[in-house]
Amino acid sequence: MQYKLSRVLFLLFMTFGVLYAQESTFVATVESNNTLTPKELAQAKKLKEENILAQKQAEQARIRQQKITEYKAELSELEQEISQENRWVKSYASYLTSLEVRTNLNKIKRQIRYLKRHAKSASKKDKLNSLISKASILTSEVDKLKGKDVAPFAKLITPPNIDDIKEITNPFGIFTGFSTIKKLNSDFKDYKLKRESLIRLITLLRKETLIYKKLKELDVQNFETQRKKKHIELEHFKTALDTINVTLEVYQRRVESVEANINKEIETQTYSLIHIGTVILVVFFIFFLLKLVVKKYITDNERFYMANKFITFANFIIIIFILFFNYIDNAGYLVTILGFASAGITIAMKDWFMSILGWLVIVFGGSIHVGDRIRVDMDGMKYVGDVMDISLLRITILEDITLTSINQNRRAGRIIFVPNNYIFTRMIANYTHNSLKTVWDGVKITITFDSNHKKAMHIAKAVTKKFSKGYTEITRKQLNKLRQHYSLKNTNVEPRIYSFIESNGIDIEAWYLTNAYGTLTLRSVISTEIVDAFNAEDDITISYPTQKLYMEKQEPLKPPFNENEVV
Repeated sequence: MQYKLSRVLFLLFMTFGVLYAQESTFVATVESNNTLTPKELAQAKKLKEENILAQKQAEQARIRQQKITEYKAELSELEQEISQENRWVKSYASYLTSLEVRTNLNKIKRQIRYLKRHAKSASKKDKLNSLISKASILTSEVDKLKGKDVAPFAKLITPPNIDDIKEITNPFGIFTGFSTIKKLNSDFKDYKLKRESLIRLITLLRKETLIYKKLKELDVQNFETQRKKKHIELEHFKTALDTINVTLEVYQRRVESVEANINKEIETQTYSLIHIGTVILVVFFIFFLLKLVVKKYITDNERFYMANKFITFANFIIIIFILFFNYIDNAGYLVTILGFASAGITIAMKDWFMSILGWLVIVFGGSIHVGDRIRVDMDGMKYVGDVMDISLLRITILEDITLTSINQNRRAGRIIFVPNNYIFTRMIANYTHNSLKTVWDGVKITITFDSNHKKAMHIAKAVTKKFSKGYTEITRKQLNKLRQHYSLKNTNVEPRIYSFIESNGIDIEAWYLTNAYGTLTLRSVISTEIVDAFNAEDDITISYPTQKLYMEKQEPLKPPFNENEVV
């Protein structure tokens, strides 16, 4: 287009130059003759007017070209600003691309239908195959651009979908409600930004259309087509703006309605949470007073511990029921769900359920209490200690120094955690069950076969009876109390002395009753006393592994010949 304008200007200047040369020649001729005929004067005047007209036309062409250049510069700036509204421009470009692809595809399909009827030569058949391949490619492109030619900006002008908002029925839903409100406001703000962006774009397109209109007035042939395209584009964007204006108002009302409902539900749940918190605090206060009463009137440590545990458990159960009846609208529905899920939960949490069941057996069965000394066999190891705590899932014991620690573990003082389900599957022995706080313990001393074993048994019985007398009396009273709960036949509590023949002597076994928490102390005392008593007797000898060596003096050997014989 610029090349054509330059060519027109060149022709105008050439014409102006020729006319000026003719006028100069004519004027020179007139000046040389000093006389002009009327015809020559008219011709000179005409040439002068044509010269002036050519000058005006050349000036107008120059001005027009200058304006076109200025308008193009303005269009370039506008295009840069328009390109900043990238999502709207891209959406419209995709729409135009979709229309163009569909138009080309329809043309190709018409050509294919024609060639299928008239293609006889090899060249036409090749062309038909080429068009079919091209149609296949365009069809896939149309599928990718599916829906974009139905209405431009369909996705941009459609507001974000507001899904069905779940009702807030518990305090945890408050956080979800605030998150939902934040998302709704964010989506609405983004939708408003789209509208503002579209308004700016339409303003730029109007300026661009006005410039194309001015360019069309200067050069109809080259700018009329572009002006029409821009006009159509502007109308599409105006339609989109009208749609988004109406939609924005409806979308705003919808957001405000949903936000109001969520705020109302949050307020309801907040008040409900305050009421429930108040009730829970009252329950805590009541049970705190109960603990103070129990602490004041129950002096026995074991009973106080069990009462304290029971109060804590009852407090926990009541709080669970308070929460349950406040936040479970349909208890039957919950029971149904738990019924279906119970099998899977039981398998997945079998040990937990067994431990809870074991806790119920321990607490209500009374087989083990806090403070009892027990022995637990776990994975080939034996642990003896005092029960410090019985929780819902495990028993906590403090390992003490016992004969088991000395002979097997070689260490003590550890905190041992025993799952409650071990009550069903493992060996757990209680040394201090119910009122019984003593156990039988014994010492063994071996004497030689030539020792006075009857005297040794008498001495052992006297020593054990002396040092275990107090525990014997205590045990007699404790066994009388146990008769109320158990069938007891042998209630002999006096020390017992046994003798057994072994390979290296006679074993004297002395068994006696001792405190379950101090067996090693009494064992140590009785052992040393018996040893001292045996050593003081002349006819009693303590046996222990010995060896005897017999040393025989060897006589000198005699020669096997007669030393006096002469050879």
